[in-house]
Parts: sequence; C-alpha cells; structure tokens
Amino acid sequence: MKMLFSVGGMSCASCAAHVEKAVSAVPGVSKVSVNLLRDNMLVEFEPSAVGADAIVAAVVAAGYSAVPETNWTAESSGVKKKDFARQEAAAVGRRLVWSAVFLIPLGVIGMWLHGWPYVQLALTVPILWLNRGYFIGGGRQLLKLSPNMDSLVALGAGAGVVYSIFVFDRGMLYFDAAAMILTLITLGKYLEARSRRRTGDAIGKLLKIAPSAATVERDGKKIEIPAGELAVGDIVIVRPGTTVPADGVIVFGDGAVNESALTGESMPVEKHCGDQLISATVNTTGFFKFRAERVGGDTTFSQIVRLVEEASSSKAPIAKLADRVSAVFVPAVIVAALATFIGWRMNDGALYDAVSAAIAVLVVSCPCALGLATPVAIMVGTGKGAELGVLFKSAEALQTLHKVSTAVVDKTGTVTFGRPEVTDVYPESGVKRVELLRIAAALEVFSEHPLAHAVVEKAAAEKLDGGLTVSNFRSVTGRGVSGMLDGTKILGGKLDFIEEHGIGVANLRRWGRTLAENGKTPIYFSRGGDPLGVIGVADVVRPESRPAIKKFHDMGITVVLLTGDNRTTAGAVGRECGVDRIVADVLPDQKAGVIGEMKRSGGVTVMIGDGVNDAPALAAADVGMAIGSGTDVAIEAADVVLVKNSLASAVTAVELSRAVIRNVRENLFWAFFYNVLCIPLAAAGYLHPVAAAAAMSASSICVVGNALRLRRFGARKNAKAGA
Repeated sequence: MKMLFSVGGMSCASCAAHVEKAVSAVPGVSKVSVNLLRDNMLVEFEPSAVGADAIVAAVVAAGYSAVPETNWTAESSGVKKKDFARQEAAAVGRRLVWSAVFLIPLGVIGMWLHGWPYVQLALTVPILWLNRGYFIGGGRQLLKLSPNMDSLVALGAGAGVVYSIFVFDRGMLYFDAAAMILTLITLGKYLEARSRRRTGDAIGKLLKIAPSAATVERDGKKIEIPAGELAVGDIVIVRPGTTVPADGVIVFGDGAVNESALTGESMPVEKHCGDQLISATVNTTGFFKFRAERVGGDTTFSQIVRLVEEASSSKAPIAKLADRVSAVFVPAVIVAALATFIGWRMNDGALYDAVSAAIAVLVVSCPCALGLATPVAIMVGTGKGAELGVLFKSAEALQTLHKVSTAVVDKTGTVTFGRPEVTDVYPESGVKRVELLRIAAALEVFSEHPLAHAVVEKAAAEKLDGGLTVSNFRSVTGRGVSGMLDGTKILGGKLDFIEEHGIGVANLRRWGRTLAENGKTPIYFSRGGDPLGVIGVADVVRPESRPAIKKFHDMGITVVLLTGDNRTTAGAVGRECGVDRIVADVLPDQKAGVIGEMKRSGGVTVMIGDGVNDAPALAAADVGMAIGSGTDVAIEAADVVLVKNSLASAVTAVELSRAVIRNVRENLFWAFFYNVLCIPLAAAGYLHPVAAAAAMSASSICVVGNALRLRRFGARKNAKAGA
C-alpha cells in the first residue's frame, strides 16, 4: 500500500534524511521517500503489519510532525497546497519586513557609530523574537542529536549574540551581524518560498481547470450541485463552454471537446452519443448529456493529478549521493566550525576573528541546496510532463528513461491505429470505383467481421452508402459472404471463395498478390459471373509513427517492432516506419522473454504498448510505457503513461527525461561545488558572516531557479520543431 503524509518541521536535507531513517526502521515499511520541496512523504508499507498511526509516531519521535493525506481528491489537494504555499510565503514576508524595520537602525549604529550597546541589544531582541523559529526548531533537533539547517543558523546567530553580551562594552559587538544573518536567511527563505510556488505551476494549471459544479437531472428536475457530490449513474448536462465534471458516456447530443489540458492535443475532439468523456475537459461547441461512471477521486483527472503528486514525491536514484552526504552534513559542519574556532585561537588569532570565522562556517554551509537539487527538478519535470500528456509514475522511471538505448514498440494500436481501414480500391476493367465500393458496402453491411466494418465505414465516409439493398445474405465463416442484389448474386471474401463459383479472377489475383506483399488483406468481390474488383484493408500506420521513430534514431536509440502478427504484415509496417529490427509471430507470453533477452544483451530497454498482451512485456522492460487509450491492465503494468494516444509522446517522454536529469546534475554540481568552495573560504576568514548568510540564501535560490528553466521545455521543443 502507498500513502502520502504531510510532514511538518523540516527545513533542510538533513531533516528529510532523519525522517526517512526513522520511518524506514518501522517494521512493515518497505520504502520511504521524503520530499523536502513538497513537505511530504510517500510511504510503501504492508497494511497487515503496520498502520498509519505507527508511521506518524515514528516521525514525531524524530522531532517532526506528520498527517496522513486521506480522503484525497484533486480539488481538495489543490486548494490545500495553494493555501499552504500562500500562507507560508505571506508569513515569511511579514517576518522579513519587521526584521528589516529593526535591522536598518541597528545596522547604522553598528557600522558607523560603533557604540550604544544597550540600544543595539534593544534593537536585536525583536529580531531574535521574530525569528525565534530558527532557535526553537534548531535547538530541539540539537537536543535530539539530529541537527539541521536551523541548528546551524541558531548556533551562528546565537554565538554572535552571546559573544556580544560577553564583551558588551569592552570590545567590538556582533549584534548587527547576528541580526543581519537572521534577516538575510529569512530573505532567502522568502525568495525560495516564492520560487518554490512556481515549481508546481504545471500542476497548478491542471488544478485550475478542476470542475467545481455540475448540472444534473434528478427526479425530472435540473439542479446544480458541487462536483464533489456527483454520484455514479447521474445524468449530467453539459452546455457549451462548461467543464465536464466526471468521466462518463454521452447518452444524448454531441459536441466538440477540448482535451488539451490533459492530452496536449490542441484540436477539439468530436464527441457523439456513446463516446467516452474525460473529466476536466471543456465542451467548446454543442450540447450533450452524459452518464457519470467515475466521480470524485476516481476520475481520470484526479488519478492524473494523484499520479503526478506521487511521482514528484518519490525519490530518484540519482539523489542517493546527496542523501548520504546530507545525513552527516550538519554534524560535520558543526565540527568544522569548532575546529575553525580552535585553530584560530591556537594560532594566536583574536577572539573576535575566531568567532567571526566559526560563525561564517556555520552560516555559509547550505544543506538546503543539496536537499533541493533533485526534488525541485523532479517536481518541475513531472509537472511539465503532465502538461504535455506524459505521466511518470515515479522519479526512478523518469531517471531510468534518460539512459534508454533500445525502444521496443508494439505494432497494433501503438505504431498503427489498431483498427482495419480501407487502403486500396482496385475495380475490374469496365467497373467504376464508386460502383465497386457501393456494392461491396451494401453486401458487407450485414457482416460482423472487422474487415467488413472497414468497407462499410469507407463507403460512408465517401457518402456512397445507402440506396442499394441486398437480400438473402449468407456468411461462410472464415471464407466470405454472399447475397442477392436486384436478382444478381453478389460475392465477397477470399480468393478461393470467389474461384469456387467459377469466376475468372486473373486481374484480381495480381492485385491481391500486391496487396498481400505489402501486409494488407485483399477482399475479392464479384457480381453474377463477373469479377468486380479487389479492396485492400489494413491496420493503417499512424502518421506520427515514422517521424517519431526517426527522432528515436536521432537520439541514438535502436527501434524494434515487436508483434504477434505475421512476418509479411509486420515487415510491411516495419519498412514503412523505418524500424531497425522486426520480431514477428510472437505469442503474448513470449513478449516478456524477448524483452528479457534484449536486457541481457546490455543497455536500457523501453517497451511501448497498449494491450493486455503487452502487460508482461511492459513489466519486464527497464521502463514500460502504456499508450493512454490502452487497457487498464497495460496502464497498471507500465512505469509511464502516455495520455495522448501517440508514439510522438514517447519521444517527448525521453527528451523530457534527459532534460530533467541534466538539470539535476547541474543542481548537484552547483550544490557540492558551492559547499566545497565556500566552507574553506569561511574557515580561512575570507568571508564575513553577513556575506556568508547572503551566499547561503543565494545558493538555494540558484538551485530552484535553475530547475525552473525546465518550465520552458515545451516552448524550446516547439521552437526547435518550427525552425
């Protein structure tokens, strides 16, 4: 079982490491991912062995607070997070303003007047009170022997105040520097809070379209109710310009629905009676009623938002190095500060200089940059993916995908549309094309065979259906159909079925052979004793499949077509798409074995499919991608869900994965480089504590700012495509 918990009291990566360690030790817990950015924790556990109360107790024992996120819905989650982010930024902002009010005169006195110790102390006390959270939280964690960033700030500022009181009117005071440290750290917290709010913009855009109300028919009356009160089976009325409040099926009317917020598809999709609707899409034109089938937290929209939340709360393997460092970082910094003080004093350094260097070491170190380096990029990346119709189920899947060397694609429903369509119409000499198609449709309209449906749909699309009536319809299973049209016998089916009736098919045989060689199914037709022609039917390749496969090649990825279809058909589709290798005639239970062989040969393999028979292969691959319109089984087995039914989305997923991991590496490099460079400089006395505080705040903001560049991923991609 997976459960999200809101965690309170965390201020840096060390906090996250302590919480993870505490919860991991609880019997029955198999996996814990603490997200410092979102102040939450994703826990996988065995419900029969441990409950949410025990997990909360472990967090509390570690010195923090935790609350399970139960009764979750997209709407409530969005409101809660939006309110919390706004309240957090506002509270920090007020603290910052009042700190500055007292700091300005304190700074003037401390820097230029160099006196008035009682006035300096009086101006410092309000700043200490306003920022008491650093001392309370940091002190509590020090007592629990699990110090965090607040502990460093409290020690640094507190040491300055204590030193100033100790020398009070006998030496240089540190009141202004201590107050400046607290104010600058608070400024950094405020800017960071504002920046962090922007990291969830993609999810925020989704939440903005969450339906708030619905018009339903109950007891013969039309009433408006909150969307959260919808029940399965309700008949919902949707007018132009309104949002679909639940998943369901149209029972009356039609319209054009904008699904761009969920699928990335900019063009509205025509919807008619019997068609499926997705919650949070918008009816642009038309009027219809639909029967609600999934409501509240069960809707596709809620599941998408929940999936994005879980993915952004999970932890990528690349974060493990930062986690290991963070676990010992703060204690190491405290030891380094003590060593700095002792070193200065042993080398005859002035007390003021020794205190200054030690405080600078405490304040300049930035565990926040380490802690934010991975989650901030993962959160922006998963949110951007949701905006583009790519849903990562975990941060691990997002990371693994960037190393993919082989893409295995299913044929039916993935590379192709997954349904037969008429591709060619070859009329016999003396027979018009429209005549052949009209007669064929009149005969096949009585058949239940998918190929027959393709013929009928083609005639309807060209407005050639109707006007002809076939009687005495008969079907010979696996061979063909027959009927009477105006007293003349009409036949349609396989070549041998036509030949059995003594009809010469020389031209038809030649055309049929050409169709078969190209992976298409020929359907032969005759009227009376004369041939009418051949109609070719095939599962048509999606127009975006070939460009997508070319992009895979451009990224250095080998593409393999994996299908249970025959080699001829698979070969034709493979040649049309430009794949590198074709594996055909594979039974569903053999697909996973093929994937296993590819994995053993080296490299990282992604499997892209949509059917029940793809589920084992999706699970066996390093990364499984399910086309969103595929079966629930396939989607459940996959690591990535492509909401838009297109192979191009798979390319987008890989490109986004590479961009996110590149951003994470940049963030980690900056975080490590900053600490490795600045801590020695502070220890050597080259950084004043005030400058150290400013540098520490800037470090976290730089990491968040770099991750925010990922929000332009779609724009850069489109600009490149346009060029």
